[in-house]
Amino acid sequence: MTTAVTHEGTDTTGIPGSGDQLMLIDEERVPALSGRTIDVFNPSTGDLIGTTPDGESADVDRAVAVAARTFDERVWQGLSGAARQKILWRAAELIEEHATELAALESLNNGMVIPMANVLIATAAETIRYYAGWATKLYGVTSEISSPEAQFHSYTLREPVGVCALIIPWNAPSTLTVQKLAPALAAGCSVVVKPSEETPFTALRLAELFEEAGVPRGVINVVTGYGESAGAALAAHDKVAKIAFTGSTEVGKLIVQAATGNLKKVTLELGGKSPVIVFDDADLEAAIAGAANAIFMHSGQICAAGSRLYVQRSVFDKVVTGIAEIAQGLKIGPGSDPTTQIGPIVSEKQLDRVLSLIASGIEEGAELITGGERVGDQGYYVQPTILADPNPGARVIKEEIFGPVLTAIPFDDIDDVVAMANDTTYGLGAAIWTKDINKSHLLAKRIQAGFVWLNCHYVLDNSLPAGGYKQSGWGRELGAEGLDPYLQTKSVFAALTRAPFLNS
Repeated sequence: MTTAVTHEGTDTTGIPGSGDQLMLIDEERVPALSGRTIDVFNPSTGDLIGTTPDGESADVDRAVAVAARTFDERVWQGLSGAARQKILWRAAELIEEHATELAALESLNNGMVIPMANVLIATAAETIRYYAGWATKLYGVTSEISSPEAQFHSYTLREPVGVCALIIPWNAPSTLTVQKLAPALAAGCSVVVKPSEETPFTALRLAELFEEAGVPRGVINVVTGYGESAGAALAAHDKVAKIAFTGSTEVGKLIVQAATGNLKKVTLELGGKSPVIVFDDADLEAAIAGAANAIFMHSGQICAAGSRLYVQRSVFDKVVTGIAEIAQGLKIGPGSDPTTQIGPIVSEKQLDRVLSLIASGIEEGAELITGGERVGDQGYYVQPTILADPNPGARVIKEEIFGPVLTAIPFDDIDDVVAMANDTTYGLGAAIWTKDINKSHLLAKRIQAGFVWLNCHYVLDNSLPAGGYKQSGWGRELGAEGLDPYLQTKSVFAALTRAPFLNS
């Protein structure tokens, strides 16, 4: 059976950035104009750990006005690329200096295990360094104009788009804040960050560190609040030129509609229902461990979680049994406990949704292999769960669960598994386990997903783009492609000789 929950080490005293917090606008901590606040909870215990302002459209107007002013006055974009680069490098250093504090804050607010929080904070610092390097490489091109009547000097400029709204989800707040903030700042944009109302603390603390590093006053603003109020106001705001959103596909569609008012640029990293495909010629020991990690890491609260397992029929029972043994041996507990292997679901609302989807899967014909129950009555924990052979139309197959729930289905041949893997509205990630290098690369071409991992899972790098196919999103983050949405291109034509006019 899964190890029982303990609550040692969850004392919140002494963690900077927790408690009652205020928004950050124009480098000042301010309450919401309404005076209302939002309670913030520790998902490991269910305890209240602080509050943040319940920002609404008036607060968004105030923050956007500050960001627009700093952009128009060129207090950040007007700095040289080398100057922005040095400041971003200093921000990365400050994040590393405060890494222990930031990881503790992330774990407290989000519930993720400390080892994962440590990795994500270190990754955030490296992402900043990567985009700091791009600040000095925003060059255009020159072109020879094909005109027999006159000579021209023509070239392009790459310029920041303007005020950017960055809307951050709750599952990896620090990493996903930096993944948007770093390229926006490297490009020279001013920003308004809207963290999830459930996990607002690290975004506020990170903004402080960027300002300490030297980012000018008012370039980074943080408005806390609900998605349907603060988030919607940002998406529709006519002074916001670009919106970057990570979250559900349903909300992503609403953002697209809201963005039509001024045709703002939109980048969306949305949901996933990623397949993990295991062939009978795979290194089964590695595949079993990899598939378990793909779904149970961070309690399955990862967009690219490997939630659909397809195993060649001859080894199906062996693989499923192996993953079930891992699931049953995982220690569940608060993220702050260094021995915890699987932490809580982020909120009671999300916990109820995960349990409801598990129940629906069983009702619709799936076999419960292991798990399926809530663990304890303090905090938001659910057992790692495996459902075998669900109905092809079941909700657990079609919907993103965002919990530690794996569906397992046997397959017979490649065409069979490709059809099943691609039978989804999503297209974020996929993993293939086989020793046959030809089969792995041929199959990688046929899977409709933005990531394809061969004999691994969750491998990312700042140099390579991240994003999805189909309803898993628009555009890409990370890599050179992750910088492009924060830039626009201007063509400049200079006459070197007198050009004839049409009426001459």
